[in-house]
Amino acid sequence: MNWWSFPRKPNVHARRQKAAREARRLAKGGQQISPVAIDGRTIARSFWGKAWCANLESYRDYENRLPRGRTYVRSGAVLDLHVAAGKIAAVVCGTELYEVAITIEALVPNHWGRIKTQCAGNVGSIIELLEGRLSERVMQIITHREDGLFPKPAEIQMECSCPDWATMCKHVAAVMYGVGARLDQQPELLFKLRNVDPAELIAQAADLAVNRTGTTRKTLADDVLGDVFGIELNRSPSQTRAQTLAAKPRRKLGATPARKRVRRLAKSHRSKSDS
Repeated sequence: MNWWSFPRKPNVHARRQKAAREARRLAKGGQQISPVAIDGRTIARSFWGKAWCANLESYRDYENRLPRGRTYVRSGAVLDLHVAAGKIAAVVCGTELYEVAITIEALVPNHWGRIKTQCAGNVGSIIELLEGRLSERVMQIITHREDGLFPKPAEIQMECSCPDWATMCKHVAAVMYGVGARLDQQPELLFKLRNVDPAELIAQAADLAVNRTGTTRKTLADDVLGDVFGIELNRSPSQTRAQTLAAKPRRKLGATPARKRVRRLAKSHRSKSDS
């Protein structure tokens, strides 16, 4: 057999066309898919997406398989991708359609507790956190290779229906890169995947502020309620009523029938006293 008779591997354009055909076929068959779309060669553009991909590429366990995975995801081969707590499920277009299932262990409570403690007071809001608008110190804590949020190889189990014997085949690698691309639009998926609540980082900051001022959560809540409703809590009913009455502006008394009668009686009483 001559060398030119061997089947050639499809180029990126041909792979992209095939993936598009398969996606249309799945959609026509009534299957709701969530494909990974890459615009150009850049797989991830946001803080979280870039950090995920950088962490993935930091492990020598994966370095031989990652280049093919990048090619696959750029060509639109990841036709469907879903992220849940501890699970990633995907369909990848290769020689055939292959199903990929990736299981990732939940973040150990003690590990998550350390991250919260180290980030305490440095994360202002959920919006700042999910947009990656964090201080350099917090970024280093969260993206730390050993102690950060991202999973290590020992915490990841990979399965693919393709015949490749490798632990990370090119289809799995494409899916892992696809997660990085998906974090551009949905950064909260990283916390969902590790089964932790990002709001706890904000709560940790609030707890630190409370401890510094020596106040309690209930006092803080009471102050907020007081601002909203114009009342003060944690006081006796008599104190609250007295302070409320004192705060009210005095109104000019109008000439109601009852008040007119009182005035007449008072005038009559003065007249009798004078006589």
